[in-house]
Amino acid sequence: IKYVISPINRSLENIPSDDKEFSQAIASSLLKKQGEKKVGLIISVWDDLGIKGCLDIERKEVVETFCNLIDKINLLEIEHDSVDDSIIMTAFVQEFERRLGQKRKSRGGKSLEDVTSFLFDFYKFKSSEGPEHLDFDFEVDKWFKCKDGWTIGISCKRTLRERWKQISLSTDILSKKKIKEIWHLITLDNDLSDDKIVTLGSQRQRFYLLDDSQAYIKYSKNEGTKDYVRPLSNLIKDIRNNIK
Repeated sequence: IKYVISPINRSLENIPSDDKEFSQAIASSLLKKQGEKKVGLIISVWDDLGIKGCLDIERKEVVETFCNLIDKINLLEIEHDSVDDSIIMTAFVQEFERRLGQKRKSRGGKSLEDVTSFLFDFYKFKSSEGPEHLDFDFEVDKWFKCKDGWTIGISCKRTLRERWKQISLSTDILSKKKIKEIWHLITLDNDLSDDKIVTLGSQRQRFYLLDDSQAYIKYSKNEGTKDYVRPLSNLIKDIRNNIK
């Protein structure tokens, strides 16, 4: 307890419970310097920014606490040999990693919501409540009102995967709820196909893809799909144009 548990407890207090603060700091700096054209980059690397920041702090805490443990072991007055020392040090490593793993789990899973919230806050866009009694099989992270009174929903996803049929929507339902369009912000677009884009595009769903991705280059030049795909670098401009 004295040499393993208590020091670990103190170190864990110095490790963030949320990746978001690191992502926000770097993303804000990037947007201020290079402008809204870098929105796609921020969406695609948001996870990595936060994870790296937190892992750097984790590593610092583990190293410092481990070095302190070695110093304390060397000062022990009771008899001990190298095997005893190894048992204590490996117990420390195992327990610290177990506790860090729990903390990482609590940090994960929110980043896709966080990045859309960050962008709305950064550009001072007002988000709105979604239409009442609306039951989708996928999550819409943000809603905003257009100048004509209709609403656009933004869903931030890494990929559609095989669940893409679950996001099929009736245009009648969209019209009834005054939903103009649903925008999907996608950073891993390898599983997109003409069929998916045309099927969902005809249901007033649009795909925002990384500007330099092969999928965007391909589908933006295709007559059947070009109306349904947009570059992520245009996202902020498109929101602004719909709001104003």
